[in-house]
Amino acid sequence: MARLRSDFWVSAHLRRLGIEGIAAVQRRRGAAEAGAIFVKVDRLDGSADLYGPAPQSLVDTGSDDDRRFVALMSEASPADVEVRIGKELRFDDDLWLIEIDDRAGRHRLDLAE
Repeated sequence: MARLRSDFWVSAHLRRLGIEGIAAVQRRRGAAEAGAIFVKVDRLDGSADLYGPAPQSLVDTGSDDDRRFVALMSEASPADVEVRIGKELRFDDDLWLIEIDDRAGRHRLDLAE
């Protein structure tokens, strides 16, 4: 099965979050077909998390949903997360960035194990 385009995935994920009452915005638009997707979760208590694409070795290729994420930073300062995002942008300027504001840290991502 072909992988869902990044623009469709981001749009669907934002809609899902909105339906569940989780405040989220698309902060950066990347390459429509295959841009990497990163998700920043601001916990509104002075800490933030950052999630990014899981390495291919952790993704089950037999799965219908092959978009899996890993925690890149957990309970870091929002400023430190922004520094990391800047580094990712210098490496890949076609990335997508979703920002979520949620005290409980909800993101609704499929995490690789």
